Parts: sequence; C-alpha cells; structure tokens
Amino acid sequence: MRKLFFIITILVFAISVNAQQDAKAKGILDQVSQKTRSYKTITADFTFSLENKELKIKEVNEGTIKIKGQKYTIDIPGSGVKVVSDGKTIWNYMKKGNQVTISNIEDKEGELMDPSTVFTIYEKGFRSKFIAEKTMEGKALYQIELYPDKKEFEVTKIDLEINKATMAIHAAQLYGTEGNQYGIRVKKFDPDKEIADAEFTFDAKKYPGVEVVDLR
Repeated sequence: MRKLFFIITILVFAISVNAQQDAKAKGILDQVSQKTRSYKTITADFTFSLENKELKIKEVNEGTIKIKGQKYTIDIPGSGVKVVSDGKTIWNYMKKGNQVTISNIEDKEGELMDPSTVFTIYEKGFRSKFIAEKTMEGKALYQIELYPDKKEFEVTKIDLEINKATMAIHAAQLYGTEGNQYGIRVKKFDPDKEIADAEFTFDAKKYPGVEVVDLR
C-alpha cells in the first residue's frame, strides 16, 4: 500500500526539487508545482497497474482520488481498497474481509502515506533529469526521470510524463527495489470541483457488518 499511495501522490501534486537538479527538468517541475498549488480541490480518475515480470504478475485497476487540502480519499473498486482521511485520521477499508482499520495520521510510518506531504518528499529526497519531449496519443509530453536519495522510498527510479499543453502530470511509472513496477495513467483530471467534507470521513453505516479495528 505504501507504493500505491506514493505513486498516486506523484500524479496529483506538484513536484519541487532542489539539490543536484537538471535545470530544464527543475524548470518544468516548478511550473507543474505552481499550477497544482493553485487548485483548491483535485479530482482525478486513473488507471493503476502492477507488474512483476519475474513472478508473471500483471494487474490493472481503475481508481479515483479526491483531495481537498490535507483531506483525501482514494478508491480502487477492482482491488477492493478504499482509503479515507480527514487530515487527522485515516480509514483503510479492505473489501476482502469487510474490515476497516482506523489510525491517527501521525502514527503512520513514513511520509509516503499522506498525499498532502508530497512537496516535502520531493524537496528532501529526489534528483531530477530531463529526458526528452515526445508525442503519444496526440499529446505532446515532457519525459522526466526522478532518482531517490532516500533508501526508505524503496524505489530505483520514477518516470514521469507531463502534458506540455496543460503542465499536468499525465503518467508515472515507479520501479520498486523488489522488482515490481507500478504505473498510473491519468484518465481525467478535474481541479477546483466542489467536494463535500463528508467525503473525507468513513461512514461505517454504509458497510453492513464491517469489522472496525481502531488502532488510535
């Protein structure tokens, strides 16, 4: 789950990197950062993939993420995963077993768990490199690679594709140290859409018989 959170944050938040940066890559990422920071809310539909060639694993699922400040909800129906946070508490629901685990945000391990902290993650832990401009599906894209300075991120490289026209992240591919490849491609990006605060709390009444594991 940590990798899933991490790669999703790459898609919907801006990237700001400081030390040892490729000047062109940094300039592009700064533009993405500035634009994304201006949004009050973000709603995005995406395709999430997991592949491990050695283990012959290949999974593809559709998902949605909604973000409002430090509040967020991530829903991937095909894998039975839903994560909800009001900025203080996080509810992790697994359809398999019909169980929800409740934790305090500050009790969660590492910075990868909270999409709202992605600015800090990049400022502290990544180097960027501009690779190329290319066209795919009629879209002009910038291709940028990120290399982690922190071993705890458990990745060797992240490939980003940024839409040149909108300066929004179009896709990301994360290469895990364990041999897994995680990919996300944005299907729809809808900023500044009104989102009720109620969407950022987990309503157990909507899940009959749900087992609640409260770790707070």
